[in-house]
Amino acid sequence: MTRKSVLIAGESWTVHSIHQKGFDSFTTTEYAEGVQWLRQALEDGGWQVSYQPAHVAATDFPSTVEELNAYDCVIISDVGANTFLLHPETFTKSVPRPDRLAVLRDWVRGGGGVIMVGGYLTFQGIDAKARYAGSAIEDALPVTMHPYDDRAERPAGVTPAVRLPEHPAIRGVTGTWPDLLGYNVVRPRPEADVVVTVDADPLVVAWDHGRGRGLAFTSDCGPHWAPPTFVDWDGYAPLWQQMVSWTAGEGR
Repeated sequence: MTRKSVLIAGESWTVHSIHQKGFDSFTTTEYAEGVQWLRQALEDGGWQVSYQPAHVAATDFPSTVEELNAYDCVIISDVGANTFLLHPETFTKSVPRPDRLAVLRDWVRGGGGVIMVGGYLTFQGIDAKARYAGSAIEDALPVTMHPYDDRAERPAGVTPAVRLPEHPAIRGVTGTWPDLLGYNVVRPRPEADVVVTVDADPLVVAWDHGRGRGLAFTSDCGPHWAPPTFVDWDGYAPLWQQMVSWTAGEGR
């Protein structure tokens, strides 16, 4: 039996630090990834995971439906719309390139599955810099986005509430969910299923789009919004395995 395949794009960053010591200063640069918890959870569930850090997705993210057909599900996590819209050839050389968010939307309509995971650079994000509101991929998601900074910081923690425990996207994930430390505020579409909430806002929202499926998970898949108690929770791996399986078309 062929293993199902998922593409994860994003979940990487580079920190450039200035160290000031009296009269003198120097700089250091550190590259980091936050995909390890999600990747391990999916691999443990039998998924074949392809991972494109943000700087790789800028050039290598699929530009055609045919390229996307290599995957059953695509996850976009904490990387802004410009990474997909501004291919380096377009940005530096003015070479026309496909709108990869439109290609992704069309692939979902034709039977693919997409998940957007929350963060400072997904949905609308910090200072509205993620810029997915009004983009083509918004059409394939079960939520619409605000045009402004949509973060809801919850430093004291907020406990998710399961509204549809029998929904196939989370079926089998039981017990109390650990607290999260923030999320992106979105608006669920009337046709969508609001499966889990935080406060009065959606956390997990799912729907069918054309012949495919879209799912929004509005908090993080790792720190900082998903603290150690969440990523180490025994329900973490089953949750992601189930959400990805459903989005990829399981049970259709």
